[in-house]
Amino acid sequence: MKSYAVLLGVAFALSAGAPAQAADTIKLGMVAELSGAGAPAGTNWRDGAKLAVSEINAAGGILGKKVEMPEFDTQTDPQVSRALVQKAIDDGVVAIIGTVYSGSTMVNMLVAKQNSIPQFVGSEAPAIVEKGNPFVYRTSSGAQKGVPALTPYFKDTLKAKKVGVAWVNNEFGKGGRTVFLAEMKKAGIEVVADVASEQAQTDYAADIAKLKSAGPDAVFVYMNQEESARFLIEARKQALPMPLVGEVTLTEAKVIELAGPAAEGAIAHVGVTATATEVPGIAAFSKAFEESFKRKPTHDAIKGYVGVWATKYVTEKVGKVDGEAFAKAMSGLCLKVADHPKMLLDTCWDNRGEMSRPSFMVQVKNGAPVVIGTVPAN
Repeated sequence: MKSYAVLLGVAFALSAGAPAQAADTIKLGMVAELSGAGAPAGTNWRDGAKLAVSEINAAGGILGKKVEMPEFDTQTDPQVSRALVQKAIDDGVVAIIGTVYSGSTMVNMLVAKQNSIPQFVGSEAPAIVEKGNPFVYRTSSGAQKGVPALTPYFKDTLKAKKVGVAWVNNEFGKGGRTVFLAEMKKAGIEVVADVASEQAQTDYAADIAKLKSAGPDAVFVYMNQEESARFLIEARKQALPMPLVGEVTLTEAKVIELAGPAAEGAIAHVGVTATATEVPGIAAFSKAFEESFKRKPTHDAIKGYVGVWATKYVTEKVGKVDGEAFAKAMSGLCLKVADHPKMLLDTCWDNRGEMSRPSFMVQVKNGAPVVIGTVPAN
């Protein structure tokens, strides 16, 4: 792995002599996982953001200026992401759009903070908003809000007395697992199997066997996209009989594509989903995305889209490009769809950058995610 010092040297060398931002443009920095294990999430995040940029430019830009969005590929490496956030800032961006993986955001958000640059992230680890960083804002609720929304489902709908947990051992997975264990304890539900796996793991035979032998009434699955798909395939192979319930990723389009029939029946609570076409803004977004990219959008695409539109709305609320003023405006801000339609759903942030908005329960039926319920904002 390249050392951090070398990466910084490369970033500074590349940024040396970079042209200043043109007076009639506003530059946003797309810093995302465009290759490596996070590519399914990062490329969808980027494409949702690109759609937003094209719509914003067609509507006159931000403060009357055309928006540019150079791309920086983190390769799903936290230290690379840190160097690239600095490079983007050196290149004159006024906001960072990314990253998606929590491990990267935990490393790179300090760089944006030190430069008073607003940063919209797709990351959901609880620790991100617990650092007192006024310049980082989520584009969906963190695990500490999303996971508790599942507790009534386990307790009242599934009537589970004992559960298993299968989670990926990274910042994302650790955060979700910690919240879930606390929620089950409060609900009086016993955790009979707690199975960790590694990012990019390919063999889940032993993990599924452990869960099967423990005999839980349901299993909470908290992994990234590719790992979720591999887990589902092995679960089907071993005929794991109990419901598989996740948060965020388990029912998203990329997981269904990779897992095929093995995804059938999977259930998840999701902060936002392109399948919620009963919501006019989401239906319009999904149609525009498919027309532009010839594929269905994932939740990460919606998050990237919302992040860019929120950047426009808040910058124009402030009336100028000013990171400090942007941060003050974001604290406790609510953007209602009636006045800000491209937010898709009424959206609020607290003074830590945590997001609150309505969310959804989704199940895979006949090879597609289907909304089976809604959850009020919390």
